[in-house]
Amino acid sequence: MRADGWFERLGEGSPTFAQLCDVVGPRFVAFAVVAGVRITSVSVDARVQDASQIEFTLGEGGPAQRLQLGEFRRRLASALLADDEPQRPLPAKPKSDDLTAFIGFRWVLLSAIFGIKLRELRVHHDGRDGVVVDLGGAIDEIPVRELRDVIKDRIRAESQKARPPSPFAIDLNVVPAVLSAANANDHERVIDLIGAWPGPLSLLLRTAEGQSLSPEVRATLARALGVLGSAYVAVDRVDWAQEVLRLGIQWGQDGPAAGDLFRRLGEAHASRDRHGEAIGLFRRAIQLGAPKRDVLPLLASSFAARQRHLAVMACVDEAAEEGVSDTRVRELREEAIGALGEAWVRYRQYVG
Repeated sequence: MRADGWFERLGEGSPTFAQLCDVVGPRFVAFAVVAGVRITSVSVDARVQDASQIEFTLGEGGPAQRLQLGEFRRRLASALLADDEPQRPLPAKPKSDDLTAFIGFRWVLLSAIFGIKLRELRVHHDGRDGVVVDLGGAIDEIPVRELRDVIKDRIRAESQKARPPSPFAIDLNVVPAVLSAANANDHERVIDLIGAWPGPLSLLLRTAEGQSLSPEVRATLARALGVLGSAYVAVDRVDWAQEVLRLGIQWGQDGPAAGDLFRRLGEAHASRDRHGEAIGLFRRAIQLGAPKRDVLPLLASSFAARQRHLAVMACVDEAAEEGVSDTRVRELREEAIGALGEAWVRYRQYVG
């Protein structure tokens, strides 16, 4: 029931389809198809592409409507995010259509658009469901609801990237004040100081000027975005926090700020109980040089949430070697030992 390649097949042999994708954007054309929006004509404004006029109908027989391209994209993304599909129960012997309905028809189609490969659908005896997915080489089992959240995050990111730039100025002199506010847990102050940075920095990143900035300046921008992302997590704007942190990772690349950014992004995912993704991000943070004493307790907590108790023990043992001895780490150790039971005792006796 996978839908890999459906969008590419849709446009095969149609030069006008390729032209439409060039103007509107291929993913937004796919969004329109999934949302049941039929684009009937496009009037291109060569000077300001977002001012191009899109004429469309809702379905085959609806009245014609017209919007500027920028507003059309925004409404498409909002429609996909707002109108969720109910999760239908599976019959005893499900067919392909039943599997699609269980995950959600639109989410199966959108998975293919974002390169998320669906490998297996599992329904466990205790009622939990999970989809085994390939997220570009990282294979994990995540609940259907979490899969939908992953795709929604990517829709938001696509919508954010398509927004027109606004006039801006980036003043690096405010960074010390930002760090001071973050240390004081004054999250609203951090947002007031640099909350307007992500849009301009997203644009600057794609310019020759942005690419030519020194590594030191790029690292400073990346760290500032990391602090801003954590501030958004603290005020419960997690979806926006994730986008800001991903932007920070693009600025930081594999530089000195990268490990800290992956840690912060992992914390953002963990705050939404998306521990499968958080585990991969915490591991990447350690690979990029983030202090283990900061990351290992977070990694252990996410492993515990996924009931991977042996991995929890490996993390808390290594954290102890790094000098971490806080209450949460001790609690995680006790919970893991309790879950592993006699097998863990025999294993420790065997390995010494």
